Amino acid sequence: MKPDETHDPARVSWVESANDPASDFPIQNLPFGRFRRAAAEPWRIGVAIGEQVLDLAAAGLVDHGDMNRLMAAGPAVRRALRSALSLGLRHGSHERSRFAEALVAQAEVELGVPCSIGDYTDFYTGIHHATTVGTLFRPDNPLLPNYKWVPIGYHGRGSSIVASGVDFRRPQGQLKAADADAPVLAPSARLDYELELGVYIGTGNALGEPIAVGEAEAHVFGLGLLNDWSARDVQAWEYQPLGPFLSKSFATTVSPWIVTLDALAPFRAPFERPAGDPAPLPYLDAPSVREQGMFDIVLEVSLQTPAMRDAGRAPERVSVSNFRDAYWAVAQLVAHHTVNGCNLGAGDLLGSGTLSGPAPEQGGSLLELTRGGQQPLALGNGEHRRFLEDGDTVILKAWCERLGARRIGFGECRATVMPAR
Repeated sequence: MKPDETHDPARVSWVESANDPASDFPIQNLPFGRFRRAAAEPWRIGVAIGEQVLDLAAAGLVDHGDMNRLMAAGPAVRRALRSALSLGLRHGSHERSRFAEALVAQAEVELGVPCSIGDYTDFYTGIHHATTVGTLFRPDNPLLPNYKWVPIGYHGRGSSIVASGVDFRRPQGQLKAADADAPVLAPSARLDYELELGVYIGTGNALGEPIAVGEAEAHVFGLGLLNDWSARDVQAWEYQPLGPFLSKSFATTVSPWIVTLDALAPFRAPFERPAGDPAPLPYLDAPSVREQGMFDIVLEVSLQTPAMRDAGRAPERVSVSNFRDAYWAVAQLVAHHTVNGCNLGAGDLLGSGTLSGPAPEQGGSLLELTRGGQQPLALGNGEHRRFLEDGDTVILKAWCERLGARRIGFGECRATVMPAR
């Protein structure tokens, strides 16, 4: 989708909070999610506008509350709905009275996982993360030979994906010290976060029918924030030969809003490889990917310790990076996932992998920022962190801004570490 009137930076809304330049949810964004007013109620489809949520069913824009059904309907339906929303929410709209009755404050509702997630795959597209972590364990050969050829991924656990604001317990698992004869079962002492984006599938594909890379984005509904919590000590003992298992499956936190690819149209960027790197194989290459397959999305991690909270100190930013530095584009992840005939369905989630920048201070995990715990991260209040401690809160944020376009954001992806049981 190319920018159109829904992206016009001069367009303002009669919902005044959406016109705040600092708002993540101006009328140019219109991300989708699910909400409910009470725990006993079914989830409803909502769209964020400023500090409010528009109930799509109450506004007469959908006749159901099934987010996955809406996602599966395809890009034409999504774009028509975006147009109707933009027209109805813009200043001077004749739909104002009808839409106003369907608004509810975000602060007054529960925001959940934005759709029913049928399956979850986590990729490893952050080359700076992969290089830094590889250097910690394989100084002479940080990147394995397949990294620049294959979008590496593993099958995650969809059942433990939770919404932003849902706290989780420190996991336990088998740990083995380097000088120990046998492992022990214990709570993880090297708990970490991973700054990622999630790719939400809209229209799926039939089993045995690959999705061509040039058509892949038509199967993507949008993007959201994702924190793939990781128990590094459990991971170190279990990950060979078949990869992560209990070190990842205890919790994955997602933000409540899906920012559609339509909203991201003004923030596209070319897909470029460093000079000398191999070109992708033909099934991962298309002019559309090369010309505008990436997205210019700023990503931020903040940390708030219990001591900060008790002292009334705001969370402290610990790193900033950009999705443009990922080694693989969204369309390439979808094409590779399905090239063997694997079928994807509406609501399936693909994690990007940890998104770090090229500078040491741009690590998307504590594993990188502390060099495997060897160099503790100094915080502004005098505290230090090698890995997460009980009571620590991690907040992920992301936004897009570019001259000639309205800034849009992704909301928050937040959770607090609770003690192990």
